[in-house]
Amino acid sequence: MRRSTDHILTTHGGNLPRPADLDALLAKADENGPAIQERLPLAVKEVVEKQIECGVDIINDGEYVKAANMGSYTSYIAQRVTGWETLPRDPDAAPKRAGPGERDRRDFPGFYESGLWFAGAGGPVRPGFMTPGNKPQKPTKEKVCTGPLTYIGHAEIAKDVAALKKGLEGKSDVDGFIAALGPLSAGAGARNAYYRDERDYMMAVASAMREEYKAITDAGLIVQIDEPEFATSWMFYPDWSVDQYRDYLEFAVEVINHAVEGLPEEQIRFHMCWGSGHRPHVHDIEFKNIIDLMLKVNAQCYTYEASNVRHAHEWRVWEEVKLPAGKIICPGVVGHMTDLVEHPELVAERLVNVGKLVGMENLQGGTDCGIGSRVGHPEVVWAKLSAMAEGAAIASKRLKG
Repeated sequence: MRRSTDHILTTHGGNLPRPADLDALLAKADENGPAIQERLPLAVKEVVEKQIECGVDIINDGEYVKAANMGSYTSYIAQRVTGWETLPRDPDAAPKRAGPGERDRRDFPGFYESGLWFAGAGGPVRPGFMTPGNKPQKPTKEKVCTGPLTYIGHAEIAKDVAALKKGLEGKSDVDGFIAALGPLSAGAGARNAYYRDERDYMMAVASAMREEYKAITDAGLIVQIDEPEFATSWMFYPDWSVDQYRDYLEFAVEVINHAVEGLPEEQIRFHMCWGSGHRPHVHDIEFKNIIDLMLKVNAQCYTYEASNVRHAHEWRVWEEVKLPAGKIICPGVVGHMTDLVEHPELVAERLVNVGKLVGMENLQGGTDCGIGSRVGHPEVVWAKLSAMAEGAAIASKRLKG
């Protein structure tokens, strides 16, 4: 993985806006299969070029291939790993864990009752998106592990890899990455009805996911282990103390490191955040309580949420925590929580604050999370990425003196 020696490198969380014509095809994917596959290579080439135009250094395929193969951030993995089934949920059985934002829900019951929230999106609530009277319903089905977990997605991840590598042909001074679901996000929410215990089950999830990660690193690309659950699981277990949660994360680190075992650390980056839900977030676990555990994950680079109003102050943890030798951090310096485009001077300020503590060569600039589906309009997304690159250039000059 390149280091920020000449200038601060920039990247993003993974998800980017799709062209309107591709979205139109995906809306009727069952009947547009051939047309989608024909459109994809050009669409990936376009999004690669758009990222370069915005000044981004470490780029991806916008996650177009996952979307085109009937997948999404979490659901795509169901097509690539066998052993899970979606089964009717026993209404009398206690859930395995609480829902997103449960700690906040207890303090903001009126907000949750209003329906003016949504678990999986970050930007402002828009008409028709989630409004009073359109409240989330209790799930009637659940994901259950009923057999051995086996990765069968080799052909699908090969499509991801081939599309990005084709899009990168002839492009210099940029690197490619592909985001893949972390083992916690892939399996921790499902019930285990097959393996001896939760440890054996989660280690099996990790082994299955390793196949996807290995396909990416074998192709010479960077794999981003997408693991928002590293921080958001604090909400799923609302009665745990910080010490209990840290015990859980020790196990989580063991699982994640099993998933990347044998893979080149210099091609691995680890992403964690506090979830992209449109909700108060007043009970997010503080970064200072989990940062040492994040750094135990066997990755060279760590990307994390750092720009929004709940976490922007936490850059100061690096005044107390020493970044291990050889590691790189990539704090979010633009975010999905607002359609306001961050000023390049604000981006520069955020990067300089951290760069003075960890060294410019150990720093990259990124987004809090994927912003393609969470910001109101594609034009705003591209403006945010351009502002990030412009701010990184300003910060680079300042840090180089």
